[in-house]
Amino acid sequence: MAAHLCAVDVGTGSARAGIFDQRGKLLARAEFPIAMNRSAAGHCEHDSEDIWQAACAAVRAARVSADVEPADVAGISFDATCSTVFRGRRGEQVGVSAGGGDRWDTIVWLDHRALAEADECTATGHEVLGYAGGVMSPEMATPKLMWVKRHLPESWARTGQLFDLADFLCHKASGSLARSQCTRTAKWTYLAHEREAWRHDFFAAVGLGDIFEHAAVPERASPVGTDLGPLMPAAAEALGLTTACRVGAGMIDAFAGAVGVIGGLPGIERHLALIAGTSSCVMAMSPEPRAFAGVWGPYFGAALPGLWLSEGGQSATGALLDHIVRWHGAGGEPDAALHRKITERIMQLRAGEGLDLAGRLHVLPDFHGNRSPLADPHALGVISGLTLDSSFDSLCRLYWRTAVAIALGLRHVLDALNANGYGIDTLHVTGGHTRNPLLMELYADATGCTVVEPVGGDAVLLGTAMAAAAAAGLYPNLTEACTAMRQEGRARRPNPAAWPRFDRDYRVFLEMHRQRKALDDLV
Repeated sequence: MAAHLCAVDVGTGSARAGIFDQRGKLLARAEFPIAMNRSAAGHCEHDSEDIWQAACAAVRAARVSADVEPADVAGISFDATCSTVFRGRRGEQVGVSAGGGDRWDTIVWLDHRALAEADECTATGHEVLGYAGGVMSPEMATPKLMWVKRHLPESWARTGQLFDLADFLCHKASGSLARSQCTRTAKWTYLAHEREAWRHDFFAAVGLGDIFEHAAVPERASPVGTDLGPLMPAAAEALGLTTACRVGAGMIDAFAGAVGVIGGLPGIERHLALIAGTSSCVMAMSPEPRAFAGVWGPYFGAALPGLWLSEGGQSATGALLDHIVRWHGAGGEPDAALHRKITERIMQLRAGEGLDLAGRLHVLPDFHGNRSPLADPHALGVISGLTLDSSFDSLCRLYWRTAVAIALGLRHVLDALNANGYGIDTLHVTGGHTRNPLLMELYADATGCTVVEPVGGDAVLLGTAMAAAAAAGLYPNLTEACTAMRQEGRARRPNPAAWPRFDRDYRVFLEMHRQRKALDDLV
C-alpha cells in the first residue's frame, strides 16, 4: 500500500489538516475554527482541548476527502503558533485568563500582557538574549510565565506541565513529554548548540528559578521530525487513524512554512521564507551563526539539521489590513468579499493614477509594535496625510498605502539581514497573503526581489508533512525528506519601472521612524 502522511497546522483562528503522498503532493485539506477569548486589553487565550478537537475533526475530514484508508497514513506531525499551554501535574487544564476558569489554559502568541516582564528580561543583559535579537519579546514564553506567576499565583502553583502548542498536540497524540528543538530554541531560550542548553541562572534572575518544577521538560530537546512513537489508542480513534501511525516532533507554524518552501534548496543563503498571514515571519538560514540586533536568533537546528536560522517579522500585517477596514467609516467586517471589493477598486484607481495613487499618504505599520528590525514592542503605528474624505475611495487609498507600508517594512527587515552577511534576492511566500494580489505585487516591486509562490498547495502543511515523513521512516532524515517532497513555485520578478516610486516611499518610511522616535523622546 502507498504510504501517506498527515500534517496538522494550527493557526490563530483555525486548525487545518492535509493528507499528502510521499512525494509531497497535497491530496486533500480540511479546516475547522478554534475559539479565542479576549479577556482584557492585550490579553488573548485559547482552549487547548477545543484546539485538539478541531485538529481531530480536520484530520478526519481531510482523510475522507483524500479517499485514503486510515491504515495508509504512516506518519503525522503538528505545527502551531507559539502559544503557551498550561497544564496541571495530572495533565488537567489550568486557566490563565484574568476572567477566571480553567477552560482558557493557553496564552495566544499575539498576547502582549507581559510587556513589562519582557522589558525586565531584556534588562538582565543575559547571554541568552544574544540568541533572541538582543531584546526579549512579549511574544516569547519566558515573560508570559513571569506574568502568570505574578498575577495568577494559584494557577502557577497548580501548573505541572508547560508546553508550546505544537508540543502539546504531539503530546496529546503520542503521550510523549518530549519537546521540539524548534519550539524550545525559538521561544524558550534553549541554546541547542551548547552542552548546557538551559541557562538556570537566567531563569533565577527573572524570578523563575522554579520553572523546572512546573514545566516537566526533558534536559535535551528533540530535533524536528524525530519519531516520538506511535499514536496512542485514544488519539488514533479521535483522529480517525491507527496506532501504526508514527508521530513526528513538530514545529512552530512559521518554521514549518520555511521548511516547506526553502528546505532542500541549494544556495539557501540567497533565499528567504516569508510566511505571511495575520502577522508575517521571515526566515533565513545559513551554515554559520549570524547574530545581530533586531532579528531573533540565530537558532541552531530549529528548522533543518546543521543550519542556523535568523527570524524576523512584522507583528501585524494581515491583521493590520483587517484593522484598517474595520476602523474606516466606509469599511465594515473585513471578510474575503470586502477585501476583494477594495482590491478591485484600487486596481481601477491605479489605472488612472498609477503608482502615485495617494502618494502623500504614508503609513508606519507598527500598530502592534515592531518585531524587526527595531525589536521595539512599544512602537506605535503612524498615518500621515489624512483628509476629511470618508468615502469608500478614501478607504481604498488608505488600504493601498497600508499595503505599501507592509511591503516597505519587509524591505526594512531584508536590509538588516543583507547588511549582516546574507545575500537574499529571492522571497518564497506562503500563507494568506498569496491570495492578496496587491501584496504579492508589492513584495516584488518594493523590495527588488524575485517572489516565488508555491503552486503545490499549502507550504506550511507541506513542511509539517516532511517532518511526518522523517518520523515514519519514509526518508532517512528530514533533509532528504525536504529534497524529495519539495514542490515547484511560480516566480514573479520585480518591475524596474516601479522602483523609483517605492524607493522614494522607503526614504519617507525611514524618516517617519526617525521622527516618531524624536516625538517619543519629547514625551
